[in-house]
Amino acid sequence: MTLHTIDTGLFKLDGGAMFGVVPKSLWQKLNPADANNMCTWAMRCLLIEDGNRLILIDNGIGEKQDAKFRGHFYLHGDDTVEKSLRKLGFTASDITDVFLTHLHFDHCGGSVVRTPDDKLVLAFSNAAYWSNESHWEWAVQPNAREKASFLKENILPIQESGHLQFVDPTSGVPAALSQFSEIIFADGHTEKMMVPVLRYKGRTLAFMADLLPSTGHIPLPYVMSYDVRPLVTLSEKEAVLRRAAEENWVLLLEHDPHVAACTVQLTDRGVRLAETLRLEDL
Repeated sequence: MTLHTIDTGLFKLDGGAMFGVVPKSLWQKLNPADANNMCTWAMRCLLIEDGNRLILIDNGIGEKQDAKFRGHFYLHGDDTVEKSLRKLGFTASDITDVFLTHLHFDHCGGSVVRTPDDKLVLAFSNAAYWSNESHWEWAVQPNAREKASFLKENILPIQESGHLQFVDPTSGVPAALSQFSEIIFADGHTEKMMVPVLRYKGRTLAFMADLLPSTGHIPLPYVMSYDVRPLVTLSEKEAVLRRAAEENWVLLLEHDPHVAACTVQLTDRGVRLAETLRLEDL
C-alpha cells in the first residue's frame, strides 16, 4: 500500500470563525490574517493506492462553482484534484472509491463536475462514493446553521447516479474499505463525520478532517465556531489526541496551510504538538 498527498488548492476563511472563542491576539500567531481577517487554509486530501484499488479521501471544493461563490472564499493556488492525480500518473476514472469524511462543500465539492451543457455528473465515474446514512440525511435536510455548507449540487448527483454507498457505524469497517483499521465517528463538527484510521509502514495514521483542521487547533479550547456542538468536539478531540499521543499516531491534516502531518505528545499543559512531518518521511 502506498499513500499520496493530493493537493486541491487553497482558500480563505475568517480567522475568528476558525478559532472560535480564542482571541485573535493568540491565533494570529498561528495563522496570520489578512486585512479582511481571512486566513489561508489548505484542502489537502489523501489517495490510498493498494493493488487495483485507488481510494480518494475527500476532494476539495472543486471547480464548478461560479465566480461569486469562489470570490467569497478567495480560492487560489495552482493545485487541483485532476492535476495532483496526473502528477502521480492517474486520472479521475482510475479512482475506485471516494471516501467523504463529511459533505461540507470544501470536502466534497470535487465529487461532481459541471459539463459544458450544464449537466452535473460524477467527477469519478467509476468510483463508489462512501458516506453514512445519518450524515447523509443531515446534509440533504440541513439545519439553518449548516445550510450554506451543504450544497445540493455537490450531494444529490451522487445518490442519483447510483454510486452512493453507506458505512454502517454499528458494523465496523466495510470489507470494501479493508485498508482502514477503523473509522472514528465524530458528532461535534457535524453529525457523524468520519475519521478513517489505517496502518502504514508500521505506524497508525488518522486522517483528521475537521476534528483537527491544523496544528494550531491541538490545544483543546481551539474549537471552530463552525462546529454545531463545540463541547462535543472538545471531548472527542481530547479522546482522539490522547490516544494519538499514547500510541504515537501520525495525524494527517486536511487544512493546515504548511503542515501535512504531525504527531502529538502529553505534557503538563495537556496534549501538544510533538513533531511535524510529510508522508514521504514515513
